[in-house]
This record gives sequence, C-alpha cells and structure tokens, in this order.
Amino acid sequence: MKKTLFGSFYLSLAASIWGGMYVVSKYVLDFVPPFTLVWLRYITAFIVLFGILKFRQYKTKMRLSIRKQDYFLLGWIGFIGYFVSISLQFIGTKLSDAHTGALITSATPAFIVLFAKFVLHEWITLRKAVALLLATIGVVIVIGLDNNGGQSFWGNMMLVGAALTWALLSVYVKVASARFSALAITTYAIWFALLFTTPVMLWELHEQPVSVPSMSVVFGILYLGIISTAGAFFLWNKGMEMMDAGIGSLFFFFQPLVGAVFGFLFLREQITASFYLGGLLIIIGVFIAILSPIHQRQSKEGVNHGRSLVE
Repeated sequence: MKKTLFGSFYLSLAASIWGGMYVVSKYVLDFVPPFTLVWLRYITAFIVLFGILKFRQYKTKMRLSIRKQDYFLLGWIGFIGYFVSISLQFIGTKLSDAHTGALITSATPAFIVLFAKFVLHEWITLRKAVALLLATIGVVIVIGLDNNGGQSFWGNMMLVGAALTWALLSVYVKVASARFSALAITTYAIWFALLFTTPVMLWELHEQPVSVPSMSVVFGILYLGIISTAGAFFLWNKGMEMMDAGIGSLFFFFQPLVGAVFGFLFLREQITASFYLGGLLIIIGVFIAILSPIHQRQSKEGVNHGRSLVE
C-alpha cells in the first residue's frame, strides 16, 4: 500500500510538471529553436543528475555495474524516448499549441497497452483493444477538428509521434528497472540523448541562431532542464518502477489537465469543443485499459481470501 501511494505521488507530480512544461516551452520556443532547446534542457539535466548519482555512489560506497547489453538498452531508451519523443514534442508544440500538445501526448497510456504486448508479452484483451480504439479516435478528432491549418496539422502529427515513442520508452524503462535504479536509468539515458541531439543541434544553430532577449527565457530553459527533465523524468521512472505499467499510466492525465489550464491562463489559448470531445474519448479509453488489471487483481485477491477462509 505504501509503495502504491508513493508511486502514485511520483507519477502525478511528474505528469503535472509536464503539463506546465508545455506552456513554458511554447514561450521559450519563440526565441530558441526546438533541437537547441532540447540540447540545453539535457545538458542542464545531465549535470544535475550525474552530480546526484555520483554523490549517492560515494555515500553508499557502491559502484554501478553496466554490462555491454545494458548500454544498448539505456542507449535505446535515450534515443527513442529522450531524443525522438522529446524532439517531436517540442516541434509539435511549436507548430501547434500548448493545450493540444498536452492532450495528444496524453494518449500515451493506451499505446503502452499495445507495446506491452510485444515487449513485455502482455495479452491484448478485448477491453484493452476497445480502449486503444477509443483513444485513437480521440486523437484523430483533436487533430482533424481542432485544426488551424496545415502547420497545426503537422504539429499535431508530430505530437502523436511523441505519444507513441514515449509509450515505447515507458515499457523499456520497466525492463531496465529490473537491473538499475530510476536515477541511474534517467542519468545514462539522458547522456545518450545528449549525444544523439548534439549533431542536429549544431546544424540547427547554423540555420537558425538563438535569441535570448530577457532573463525570463533563461529561467524558462533552467526550468525545462532542472524541473521538467531532471526532476520529472526521475519521478516518472521511479513511479513506473514502483507500479504496474498500465495502472501507473493513469497519472499521465494530470498532464493535459494542467496543460489546458495553464495554456488558458498564461497563453490565452482558446479551448474548442473538439478538444473536449477528443479528450473525453481518450480519457475513457485509458480508464478502460487501466481499470482492467485493477479489477483482475481485486478478483484474485478475493479468490485467495476465500481460499484462506476455507483452509
């Protein structure tokens, strides 16, 4: 019970931070191009996390043992999750808007159901299939109806890609957590993501220089690096380590809630009817997907309790 409580807290806090991140990144992206912002975010986060990791190793007198195959796993997490997913997220947010970005990427839990089948060999039940279908329809409604033109459409498509790749990341984090702590996974995956991002960042800087007109942009970059990357990535990985992937993914829905509220309050973004309709379908789909294992667990506990009474 205690483990579930702490896991719930870590996941809800991480998702809430990411909801606010869309508003901050939308502002900073007016001055810093997407891949450069991703790089600045990662270099800041890596410095913070690497320092904490080394301090913990010094305090515990324990060294991290990483095998050759572990580097491939951590590198894959860094590439597909922290490089591809976050880059698509930033580009999509720049072309779209903050509340739509937060909503579309919140379809991630339904996609986790799909990838868990292939990576973790979990069965896709009829309930899970219905959940995936509803969430997909919801995303299509947001993309197709809440649309301000071609640029917004392609931005939304980028955000769908971000949701898919983040779901893949979450599944592989579950695999990696069997050997490593959440802090080690986050630190090394961000290091690999930094390596992947650097060449693209250098090319982007040649094409589009950075403009930092005020300290608010600097504070925005620091927030994205320290709070929404070092802090939230660690909290999410720690929460996923402590809970089942399907159940833990429920807390992703703090993200669109916070993102929509902040986008309305600080960016004066208008929330249309299609946003609510698509969001409702996504929420229903994800609830169906994650309530299934809860009911199954309760049923098993009830059966086991009945057996113990008989015995």
